[in-house]
Amino acid sequence: MDKTSSTLARIAFTLVAATICVVAQASDHLADDRIAVAKAAVEHAEQAGAPEAAPIELASARDKLVRAQKANAARDLKPAAAWADQANIDAQVAEATALLARSNKAAVEFDASLQTLRQEAARSTQSTQ
Repeated sequence: MDKTSSTLARIAFTLVAATICVVAQASDHLADDRIAVAKAAVEHAEQAGAPEAAPIELASARDKLVRAQKANAARDLKPAAAWADQANIDAQVAEATALLARSNKAAVEFDASLQTLRQEAARSTQSTQ
């Protein structure tokens, strides 16, 4: 019976140690994953026109991404993940701002085209009368 409880204690200890190792590795990858997501978000914002439309938000996202990468390199995983999350949010705001600016510009151009068409139609109607 003493041998059985000793074996069970060893199995329990092994399971706990394995669980701790798996959790530690998962947290290591969590920061890496969040940094990768933030980096992709910054790239999307850049491609959407954020450097012109939302330079402050984009600069903030880039700065926070650099901080996340530095914290991750120092194995400071919780701050690295937090900085990456904040960079992701800032990049998404920059992208949304750029898309809004592009949409507003398209709406203004559409209104101008519509106004031109109305003027042409009015001239055509006046010249045929």
